Amino acid sequence: MNFNIERTSLALKKLGFPNLKEIQKATLEQFKEQDEIVLIAPTGSGKTLAFLLPILESLEKEQITQALIIAPARELALQIEQVFKSLRTDFKISCCYGGHQVKIEINNLIDIPQVIVGTPGRIADHLRRGTIHPKAIKTLVLDEFDKALEMGFEKDIKFITDALEGVEKRVLVSATSKDHLPEYCRMPNPKTLQFVGDKSYQGDLKSFYIQANNDDKLDLLKNLIYKVGNEPTIIFCNHREAVERINDLLFEHGIPTGIFHGALKQEHRERELIKLRNHSSNILLATDLASRGIDIPSIKNVIHYQLPPKEDAFIHRNGRTARMEANGNSFIVLKADEKLPDFAPAEIEEFSISAHSDIDLTTDYVTMYLNLGKKNKINKVDIVGLFYKKGGLVNDELGKIEVLDYCAYVAVKRTKSKELMRVLKKEKIKKQSFIVAVSR
Repeated sequence: MNFNIERTSLALKKLGFPNLKEIQKATLEQFKEQDEIVLIAPTGSGKTLAFLLPILESLEKEQITQALIIAPARELALQIEQVFKSLRTDFKISCCYGGHQVKIEINNLIDIPQVIVGTPGRIADHLRRGTIHPKAIKTLVLDEFDKALEMGFEKDIKFITDALEGVEKRVLVSATSKDHLPEYCRMPNPKTLQFVGDKSYQGDLKSFYIQANNDDKLDLLKNLIYKVGNEPTIIFCNHREAVERINDLLFEHGIPTGIFHGALKQEHRERELIKLRNHSSNILLATDLASRGIDIPSIKNVIHYQLPPKEDAFIHRNGRTARMEANGNSFIVLKADEKLPDFAPAEIEEFSISAHSDIDLTTDYVTMYLNLGKKNKINKVDIVGLFYKKGGLVNDELGKIEVLDYCAYVAVKRTKSKELMRVLKKEKIKKQSFIVAVSR
């Protein structure tokens, strides 16, 4: 396998990164020397770029699929795709995942990509259809492998690894160490790169608990939200039914929240993460699906409304906050007769809150939806021009813009949204009419 090391320097310049992190340096170096690597690293450590850069260096110009990346969740697969695209190379990447139209993916795969990323079930489906050609694949990455096993993807992953007969490099990425790897991984003597516990990848996490006077924790949760709710916050529940129920109860009390769980349609889940990223929503009620593998930076508070049964899940939830140099808080909400779990941090403190005052939890921004996207040849520059020139926005009145395949989401100052709806109603982008609405 040949390596073009100049591509890394060029990609970093395009990203505006002056230097590589230690995790990226180590992975690049070991990828050249080792055929089997196990990378143990926390969320926010730069691990995605760590395995993408050596893949980039190893790619040949020939239009054949040379690298396959398996991720357990569609959000993670899409995130990996976006990171690769941000490198702005001449190589094509395609993303395949459940919930996405198979026909669209098949069309994308006709113009063969050098890199494919996707979820296990959908990748296995394409291999069976013959729409992914495995013979030339030299590199296999299994990202968030521990999560993939938890989600029951073992059968699909085994099918995929059995189908890839020409793989030369295998990289397994996980947040936790494994005593032994399944035989189908075909990694009998891997080189392990361990970055969990490295304080350079973590901020300062403070842990608290609050205890109700009875079996009803909802009032306690409401008071806590009013205390911290103007900061990005994820409230974790154990089941999707609990997420829905608590969301309905908080809505009745005028507390705005988004929800995130596996039964929601992909576009709903995508929209909730976008709103959290662009600061038009600050509170997300979620199952453990949101504990890793999704792109939501700068979470300040994690609230364990329901305690997970295992320590691993507790650690992964807390991993959403205190990432890199940022500090964060973790709160455990207990009933009157509930005790702290054995895996609670030794330095945990009781958090005292009084009954809430009437604090306004309304965000400064709202998210506007446009029904045009990349497949309509629309980009961020087009949208910026529309909202500044036709919409009359200035400076910070326009926030984060995210353009997807068939739609776009735009954060704007809440005070400007109604006027924008009126002004943009009859406008066009690149001679195309569009629908604009405030996303709920």
